[in-house]
Amino acid sequence: MAKNERKTENIVRDELRRLGYYDPASDIQIEEQKTNIATLKRAFRTASKSGKGGVGSPEFIITSPSTPDFVILVECKASIKDHASGDIGGITGGGALAENPAARAKRVQRYAVDGVLHYASLVAKDVNVIAVAVSGETLASSEISIFLHSKGTLSAKLLTTDKGAVVSGFLPWDEFIRHASFDPRVQRLRFDELMAFSHDLHDFMRDHAKLTESEKPLLVSGTLIALRNAPFAKSFTEYKPDELQKEWMRVIKTEIQKAEIPQAKKDNMAQPYSSISVHPELGKSTKAYPKGILSELVKQLNEKVWPFLSIYHDFDVVGQFYGEFLKYTGGDKKALGIVLTPRHITELFSLLANVGKDDTVLDICAGTGGFLISAMHQMIRNTATEDERKRIKAHGLIGVEQQPNMFALAASNMILRGDGKANLYQGSCFDPAITEAIKKHEANIGMLNPPFSQSDEDLHELYFTKHMLDCLKEGGTGIAVVPMSCAIAPHAARNEILKYHTLEAVMSLPDDLFYPVGTVVCIMVFTAHKPHDQSNKKTWFGYWKNDGFVKTKKRGRIDLRGEWQQIRDRWVEHFRNREVHVGECVTKRVTASDEWCAEAYMETDYSVLAQKDYRNTVKQYLIFQLMNDILPLPEASEEELA
Repeated sequence: MAKNERKTENIVRDELRRLGYYDPASDIQIEEQKTNIATLKRAFRTASKSGKGGVGSPEFIITSPSTPDFVILVECKASIKDHASGDIGGITGGGALAENPAARAKRVQRYAVDGVLHYASLVAKDVNVIAVAVSGETLASSEISIFLHSKGTLSAKLLTTDKGAVVSGFLPWDEFIRHASFDPRVQRLRFDELMAFSHDLHDFMRDHAKLTESEKPLLVSGTLIALRNAPFAKSFTEYKPDELQKEWMRVIKTEIQKAEIPQAKKDNMAQPYSSISVHPELGKSTKAYPKGILSELVKQLNEKVWPFLSIYHDFDVVGQFYGEFLKYTGGDKKALGIVLTPRHITELFSLLANVGKDDTVLDICAGTGGFLISAMHQMIRNTATEDERKRIKAHGLIGVEQQPNMFALAASNMILRGDGKANLYQGSCFDPAITEAIKKHEANIGMLNPPFSQSDEDLHELYFTKHMLDCLKEGGTGIAVVPMSCAIAPHAARNEILKYHTLEAVMSLPDDLFYPVGTVVCIMVFTAHKPHDQSNKKTWFGYWKNDGFVKTKKRGRIDLRGEWQQIRDRWVEHFRNREVHVGECVTKRVTASDEWCAEAYMETDYSVLAQKDYRNTVKQYLIFQLMNDILPLPEASEEELA
């Protein structure tokens, strides 16, 4: 039996060798029967499959320093009869693990699936585990089952691709990690860890680097650009502190110069980073950080952020850090009207617009590029050829951003994804030259989160919305997230918009969507260059107040119970089909002088209301009247007046 099992191990080695796991240029580490990795070694001390104590371990333990939160474990058996004790689904669900210890020990010792899941359950306390069970003496006759046991969870499940198909054979390391990374549990965990790191990073930069609030996100984006340069990523620890600053800036300029864009844009992109390259604190060496503060920052971003960015191409990492840093800023969090759009809303915009591979998407207030990144991800998912992907990257994404620092952040986001840089414009979207330039792209989809609450009436959110629509081609779809006041308060811009464009839909969003900023918003959807028929056209209104997210003390609004995907899909289906449901959505003919929100026209579904809802509403009404000094008070008697 031992000799035959060695044949199974040889099958695995041959497959790993064929897929590049043993390539000397790779940083993949393969250990057999035992490990020198401290966290894994501790787990395997209690991993004896016989249940009698001692040290047990799978045949292969595969890790990579570039992806430290993952490990691949491989368990081999000679006979396919010993592949699994029973139904694989039942095993991964944990039901079979409830039997008595002796029976369980026999099962995990005999069967490949049961054994590798036994090891995975111990290791998954610290890392995400891809568990591979292989049985059989030849590759042609072998049986292979692959599972994912995500970190901190109680059970494993079959590993699937990002398209939902079950993975049934060995894959290169990067593909294994990519598919596992799109598991909702892994994504949520990685995102939570990234946000926790952003808090720590903010505190580190505040305490040690003495950076301003505007410099902090620039250091993050600049470092991520520099880490694209492989020689820099490998050698940054070898530089003296003051030399590293110069090299950091040189590498950023080198990466920017690779972009196929006009030299003036390259200069604009590089300029905001120059102040960091001469910042006195970053070039210092301290007792705690002898290689310097900048070296420590680069090290942390390389370990904590770069692996995340290399997997989740649809994620606006720079924007997320920018938003997190705003939370810890003592000043006005709505400075300059900047309220960054939550990631799940940028994703929602792409679905509402039904973005496809042949579309061209415009954002005239690009910020850090969140809308363009979500749109690009949705577009590329629908491609089949490299030429289609090249078209999207070269011509499919158009952005305008006025603030130099924010433009640098947006441009860095595009550099990190290798696309879209040529069509980013710095300046006011109302500048005639920029307007003329972006109109030439003939964008058919517009996405917009304009600056909120500007004192200049000419910069009202609705004028940004109108300008976006004016810049689209005829029949294009324009979507904007704007304050609710735009939907309910009279404004001249509403007449101007409906004179040339059609209001297709308005959706009321959760009151605390932009928490901790207290701006209540809605989504408006328009068809460009088709006047609104106020006598016949019905506009669709959605009451989208519950997105499943909840407020937490340290992590902000998060999808704590994993409800967002189901809610999102229902919303999108209702919108696309213009469905009408009591208490959720309604259609209504409206003019520029009417209210543009579901609350004004929706029927109440009384069947879902409880007595406590009635009591709470009455209490809120009375408090409202009292706070606004309109609650009628009893008249005083003559004695009381005296």
